Amino acid sequence: MTDKNAQKPFILGLTGSIGMGKSTVADMFRELGIPVFDADAAVHILQGADGALLEPIEAAFPGTTGPEGVDRQKLGAAVLSDSAALSKLESIVHPAVAEMRADFLTENTEAPFIVFDIPLLFEKGGADTVGAIAVVSAPADIQRARVLGRPGMTLEKFEYILGLQMPDAEKRARADHVINTGVSLEETRQIVQNLVTKLSPPLA
Repeated sequence: MTDKNAQKPFILGLTGSIGMGKSTVADMFRELGIPVFDADAAVHILQGADGALLEPIEAAFPGTTGPEGVDRQKLGAAVLSDSAALSKLESIVHPAVAEMRADFLTENTEAPFIVFDIPLLFEKGGADTVGAIAVVSAPADIQRARVLGRPGMTLEKFEYILGLQMPDAEKRARADHVINTGVSLEETRQIVQNLVTKLSPPLA
């Protein structure tokens, strides 16, 4: 059996529910020179203009793509509250993202420490593929205010997204580390710095 903690590079899975500040925390890791694979960014590339998934997505959901790539509002409407449609979309997207993640790992195989930024790490069964998991978390009222302040966001959409995600309390209970973003940026940045110091493998 492989010891996940002995692997090189050491892989930290970074996750958290919508509006918890995960993207901000991912940037803090980058500022420290840590390579970060961003699953959401990979999806944007795959679904953008000339993206590799435009053809299969258009075939499965006619009228949801165009010259600029996937129309995210149209595609969102096509899968909103339709679990079968969402599963079909995931069957198209997830294998392609996994392939990009594998390429990222190959490119950074000599790095001592990397981060996989994966929103649905627990929900989609990826927790066993990383050495440790850090959950980005903030109080529910802060989360709600952040999300509802986004352009085009509605309470219905917010509640639907929450329904697809594991509750924050459960994520925190299952995590190896919790990164609090309900405090100042400086405090969160120090939490990240401490985590990198703690988890980075010793230099040979």
